[in-house]
Amino acid sequence: MSAPAIVTVLHDSAPDLRRLLASLPRAAADSLVVVDAGSADDGPRIAADWGATVVEAGDVGFGAANNAGLRHVTASVTILLNPDIVVGDPPVLERLARHARCADALHVPRLRNPDGSAQRSAHALPGRPGALLPALVHPRALPRRLRLQADPWRASAEREVGWAIAAAVAARTETLRRLGPFDPAQFLFYEDMDLCLRARAAGVPTVLHPELELEHRGGHSTGPAYGGEPHELLARRRHEVVAANLGPRAAALDGAAQALTFATRAGARLALRREAARERAQLRAVLHALRG
Repeated sequence: MSAPAIVTVLHDSAPDLRRLLASLPRAAADSLVVVDAGSADDGPRIAADWGATVVEAGDVGFGAANNAGLRHVTASVTILLNPDIVVGDPPVLERLARHARCADALHVPRLRNPDGSAQRSAHALPGRPGALLPALVHPRALPRRLRLQADPWRASAEREVGWAIAAAVAARTETLRRLGPFDPAQFLFYEDMDLCLRARAAGVPTVLHPELELEHRGGHSTGPAYGGEPHELLARRRHEVVAANLGPRAAALDGAAQALTFATRAGARLALRREAARERAQLRAVLHALRG
């Protein structure tokens, strides 16, 4: 059985890449494809010195760069892996690949922050009326069934999810190629939601395997470029992706749930006399996206 291919995209990611490579077995060099999306640091040289195949794609964006890397894959299974992942237990990748060989789906692990806490990396299908309840009542206060519907990232057993953060995704290479996997017209943000929704429409579910865990730093490459969180862009991109895949009604429901969530959070923080500038900025951005 051949080893899975690993595709990772760099954009000034040298420190992250060093951590990733240190966590991978040396045997992975033969199956590692590193795509440089316009880096100004020495990430591509580090990858080449390690023995990876390096593809120069230019500043084409995350999705298009992954697509470029996939064209160099010969293995039957591919793992799309962000450079800010640390593989603490190398068999995790092979176990993800094994799931992909057995079932045609997008297989994702549980992601953890460097401090060990779980990331909210797996989500419910957007644009459903059920999202309005956890927008008003914190999911931790809901019965277990409703809590897991709202926050599938909390699951302790394998389950299908609406969409997941694409920091680590294993799937059959042919399935990924059939899906794109990513829409090259989408430069940044919510490419993973778009991928999972398009895959769902094609009969390919997204499956969370919470027993398989990887460390993910997350968000560090985009924050400096935008001077912080680009709330307006994030809200607009999410609205566009939901509308394109699920229709305008679903986009309106998703926007309403997002707005209620941020309004509830802001109200709770203000009641506790805490700063709520972030939540208020998020709320304004969602309302602007809905009006637009």
